[in-house]
Amino acid sequence: MSVGCGIDLGSRSVKLAVLDNNKIIELKKFDTIQFYRDFGRRVEGQLVIDWAGLGVVEADYVVSTGYGRNALDLAGAKIMPEIKAHVVGAVYQTGLKNFTLLDLGGQDSKIVKVVEGRAADFLTNDKCAASSGRYLENMAHVLGMSLGELGRYWQDPVELNSTCAVFGESEIIGKIVDGNPMPNLAAGVNYTIFKRIQPMLRKLMSPVLVFTGGVAHNRALREIICAASAVELVIPEHPQFNGAIGCAVSGAKG
Repeated sequence: MSVGCGIDLGSRSVKLAVLDNNKIIELKKFDTIQFYRDFGRRVEGQLVIDWAGLGVVEADYVVSTGYGRNALDLAGAKIMPEIKAHVVGAVYQTGLKNFTLLDLGGQDSKIVKVVEGRAADFLTNDKCAASSGRYLENMAHVLGMSLGELGRYWQDPVELNSTCAVFGESEIIGKIVDGNPMPNLAAGVNYTIFKRIQPMLRKLMSPVLVFTGGVAHNRALREIICAASAVELVIPEHPQFNGAIGCAVSGAKG
């Protein structure tokens, strides 16, 4: 076996996973802008990374995926489709082979029906940030609370109807002026995320739902999903690193 590195070039953060003998030995996360500013340079149309500066152990192979790989090919790396990377990562982390994968990242949402460890069908939404981590970040800022605090509220939600992340800010400001309590507004924000992914979930739902991406840390959304769907909800140990882990695992298999 060899040491391999998987890298997920996300819209909001870049994730790295290093595997040795198929075991995770290192996980690192960077703000996307900071990563490109401090560790990446474009050379002849490719992204060249300062691996020494990153402090990552030297790898025998590198596999990359994610939002950023559409704009820049990573020098010396094999490119892997996002859906495949996330499926491989989820299978590796959970040991499951039949499930629906829900991945909510910084700027998009992905739902994949996984059968016998492979993607059988999938739906994505990358046209609007309204069902993503960025929407939650924006709404938390408007409400004056951290993402962690926002994720604590799911009961008695205020109904929010805007389907746009930008107009959603205006709507929630209006609800604040109307005197709605902050916990109920926060619950409304979390429930809005669920309403936007629910139609896709219905089409590809399985008895087991594996939830990955940074938004998987949001307790409120987990509670809402469990209350509204008769599913077993599984959160991998490293939900935000799932794509990077999938890349590293795939590289090890050749």
